[in-house]
Amino acid sequence: MRICIVGCGAVGSLFAANLSLLDDVEVWAYDVSQAHVDAINERGLRLTGAGEVVGRPRATTDAAELPPCDFGIVVTKAMHTEAAIAATAHAFADGCVATVQNGIGNEETIARYVERVIRGTTFPAGKILEPGVVQWDVKGDTTLGPFEPRPAPLAEIERLADACTRAGMPTHAVPDARGPQWRKVIFNASTNPIGALTGLTHGRVCERPDLRALVSGLVAEGKAVAAAQGIVLDADPEELIDHAAKPEVAYDHRSSMLQDVEARRQTEIDYLNGGIVRFGREHGVPTPLNEAIWALVKGVEQSWQQ
Repeated sequence: MRICIVGCGAVGSLFAANLSLLDDVEVWAYDVSQAHVDAINERGLRLTGAGEVVGRPRATTDAAELPPCDFGIVVTKAMHTEAAIAATAHAFADGCVATVQNGIGNEETIARYVERVIRGTTFPAGKILEPGVVQWDVKGDTTLGPFEPRPAPLAEIERLADACTRAGMPTHAVPDARGPQWRKVIFNASTNPIGALTGLTHGRVCERPDLRALVSGLVAEGKAVAAAQGIVLDADPEELIDHAAKPEVAYDHRSSMLQDVEARRQTEIDYLNGGIVRFGREHGVPTPLNEAIWALVKGVEQSWQQ
């Protein structure tokens, strides 16, 4: 089996390093960071923290070097999905492509370039410490299922899930992955931007009653939008938020959006709160809190240009 990780940032590195430990899997990693790619090829891809791993995927910044692959796993930021899949689609002419990205709309973008698409959601998290070295902050499960308009066969989804699970990234293949996906969208849209706007870790956001009440308000809007689409969440985002706030889970975790704000990089707000707002408008569900948070983070992004 040959798997290509498209976007070898923090989460992509978790998949690439762990999968490369399997004897029956050949792993390629495509990323635009030359320094990261060079370090991986020279010294391996090292994970530290929640797991200590040194994997050896074959990394490249040149998509033309990618061989035909059985599977792709897209792990770029949502705003980079189109560029990444447009560059790499040739490698998946006879394969299946999964997205485990944040936000809403990545599957639709991928489906414009490949025939067999897998809807996915993943909870592991981390951050790049230096080229070739990634801190693994949070372990968690991954869920994969067919993307309804252009689905990969369930047998192939199960095959990919089995490889990820054997590699230490527990993964479940399900007939309908919309529930897990929307659970995470609501989780991220309710917590990540609050951390990004305040500079607080997940646990510290949840400690403040005023911020925790705001988080619950955002959750309620997201759940209403999901329900209007007939999506049944696989778990209550509120319970997940409280679980993640525990010291042994993700109390000190700085969300990816907070990391983006600190680095003055574009955030995924358009695909999180912005996505909830768009689906809310489509289905007649008011989302004033999500609209406000969306506007505030966009304002922060605009301030960097002044």
